[in-house]
Amino acid sequence: MHNARVRARFAETDAMGVVHHAAYLPWLEEARVAYLRAIGHPYVEVRAAGIDIAVIEVAVRYLAPARFDDEIDIDVTLGAATAARFPISYVLSRGTETIATATTTHACLDAATGRPVRVPAWLRGGTLTP
Repeated sequence: MHNARVRARFAETDAMGVVHHAAYLPWLEEARVAYLRAIGHPYVEVRAAGIDIAVIEVAVRYLAPARFDDEIDIDVTLGAATAARFPISYVLSRGTETIATATTTHACLDAATGRPVRVPAWLRGGTLTP
């Protein structure tokens, strides 16, 4: 598991002063990219090796609203991979309160052709920690 922290920006809030639901997706991406960096595989190096990691599915469950200037901790956990796909789970918290949970599913693609490729060995098994 890896932890990343984001701060809710004013531009991410709606007319009710609540972080808009779509703002959570860039937070997940930021946490995912930080996770790859923490385990020694920065995304820029993954891409340089000819692999793209595409998001093919996202599910978010909103439990409590985030508001402007909240500090949100995002726990990132890698799940077990299949041949060309792998899931990542997220728990978003404000202090001790869980405000959302999410899962993204990713496909590994050949950067030149866009065709599916095997998940790299370092991403298989769901046991990596930084």
